[in-house]
Amino acid sequence: MAEGTCVTASAGPSPQGMGSGRTTIDGGSGAFGANAATRAVAQRRARIAVYVFVGIGAGLGWAWLAAMVASMLSGADMSALGPGMGIFNRLNGFASLPPEVRAGLAALCAPITTTWSLADWATVAAMWVAMVAAMMLPSALPVFLAYGDLGAERAARGERVVPSVVLGLGYLAVWLAFAVVATAVQGGLTQARVMTPAGVPATMILAATTLIAAGIYQFTPLKAGCLARCRAPLPFFLERWTDRVAGVFGQGVRQGIDCLGCCWALMGVMFAVGVMNVVWIALLGALAVVEKVTTSDVVSRVIGVVLIAWGVGLLAASPVGGMIWMRFFG
Repeated sequence: MAEGTCVTASAGPSPQGMGSGRTTIDGGSGAFGANAATRAVAQRRARIAVYVFVGIGAGLGWAWLAAMVASMLSGADMSALGPGMGIFNRLNGFASLPPEVRAGLAALCAPITTTWSLADWATVAAMWVAMVAAMMLPSALPVFLAYGDLGAERAARGERVVPSVVLGLGYLAVWLAFAVVATAVQGGLTQARVMTPAGVPATMILAATTLIAAGIYQFTPLKAGCLARCRAPLPFFLERWTDRVAGVFGQGVRQGIDCLGCCWALMGVMFAVGVMNVVWIALLGALAVVEKVTTSDVVSRVIGVVLIAWGVGLLAASPVGGMIWMRFFG
């Protein structure tokens, strides 16, 4: 940046937050001064573009997930898909059936094969893509808004600015890669028979160890560093500003990697609660947003404690936990 130029922020939420904070670049010379009205219009348009991009991406993800749930309602006991999913049984009549009848119908209607066809692989991959779009795009709003606000300042001065959507596509590319890996992991666990064809753990050991690992990760330096960069993306863009499309796409990839480092363990919790569990998709997505818009580490640590405690409880209730108890305390 040129000498005499400074970055200031108006009172109120910063651009790293989800609110309407404004980032401005005021120059000490006329060359860097931008008309306030022109700047405001450019900033408003940039923010609208960000909200539209995130809204469409997350909306399509949730639409796919809603269609998935709707397709199973008529003949499935939804409680078999993980904790919390039983609320959907109020829509298909299963809630009024005796437990033994629900169990029988679930056994008749549930998939019985652990060998996936190409169509099965494609369906599971599409589910993971929808999941990352629904959960991760809203949590990246601070990043997209910071870039959009800074770009609006430069656009108001007549500079060329690459649209925010390019940044978003770079960010999504990282999570699409994660979706491919998650699909492969789910397929492997299913074929190993430690996860059921319905996408829920076949053993409490898988659920317990997944929760404990995710909880421990909440306290690691890698988690803290990635989360800090997700919360304050503005310095990244100030230092690496570019008007090249490939450069902005690469910045989106960098931001996506930081977000992945922050949230992959929370996404991994889906392997413990059921990968088709839309209740937990919504809950974990909300937690990812809360983590990034707060400035305290208390939220992350509370999440970690809860996950570890939950995992230890499941482990203690499992046959392996019983054997360990008898071995040392029996």
